[in-house]
Amino acid sequence: MLFQLHGKWSYRLRSLLALYWSLLYVSIRRLIRGSLLPNWSWAFEASIHFIKHQTVTAFDMPNHAEGREYENSLVFTSPATAKIKIESVNEPVKGHWYHLKHETNGVTVLYLHGGGYAYYSKAHENLIALVTLAAGSQTFALDYRLIPEHPFPAQLDDALAAYQWLLETGIKPERLVVIGDSAGGNLTLALLLTLRDSKLPLPALGICIAPWTDFENSGNSLKENEPFDWVEKRMTLKWAEWLCKNTDPRNPIVSPINADLRGLPPIYIQAGDAEILYDMIQSFYDKAQTQGANIKLDVWRHMNHDFQAFGDLMPESKEALMRIGQVIKEYVS
Repeated sequence: MLFQLHGKWSYRLRSLLALYWSLLYVSIRRLIRGSLLPNWSWAFEASIHFIKHQTVTAFDMPNHAEGREYENSLVFTSPATAKIKIESVNEPVKGHWYHLKHETNGVTVLYLHGGGYAYYSKAHENLIALVTLAAGSQTFALDYRLIPEHPFPAQLDDALAAYQWLLETGIKPERLVVIGDSAGGNLTLALLLTLRDSKLPLPALGICIAPWTDFENSGNSLKENEPFDWVEKRMTLKWAEWLCKNTDPRNPIVSPINADLRGLPPIYIQAGDAEILYDMIQSFYDKAQTQGANIKLDVWRHMNHDFQAFGDLMPESKEALMRIGQVIKEYVS
């Protein structure tokens, strides 16, 4: 994978130094102790170490705007982005179209990005491009309002507006798939629940990559998996506080682990058992099964949060993206 530099030169330099430190630190640690987890390659482990450093640094900055700018100062890219044409949209909703440079299969994806509801990193371009290629779709990635400036339900309002706009343009709900990662996975579930309760047309399928399912942040994996993930429990606590400023975190729309999941379209979930959200994802899946929901969960051993973003670099990432394409082909005829 390559990288791009953006923004202030002081941030670029700081990020470059952090990258070189990660490469050196991981190299020495692996020589002494071996890989952090058995199937982690050197490149994957060094990338995770660097991404965690960047995430922690951005989170600890006193100013949200500076944190977001720092997070974007060094961004990994992959060949996937070269196969996609990105088109900006500002009205009536804000976001970007991701168009394949070859013919699509007629499927449209509404993509809801992660970032704890607080960030929308340029690094997401790579993940969205990879998902678009796997889906064979045209993809609209929504740029929804962020916390702490805009607490719930601003994000859900934006997602609902984007969904309705896509239908108004002539896209059929049976050819529409909603996909989200992390906080975007949470927003995907919130949107599906809202569409059902409002008796609006439902999409063909919902796909959640590492969804945040419980804003009370339950599960031992929040601490036990911190050494292997690039997100920390303290971040989820702060982001939940910001999002739920005007609502109860137990609200089923905010925490779908508390929701009645019957009557939803099929839901496909991917997770890694080394990510901090793993326990709440598994609990959500177990509850959905007891309710008779049409849901499937695939778990990859020793993988952490949003590992799909590594594309061909890891066999697990490649397999996960392939399965996304297979599930879409299965449910969107």
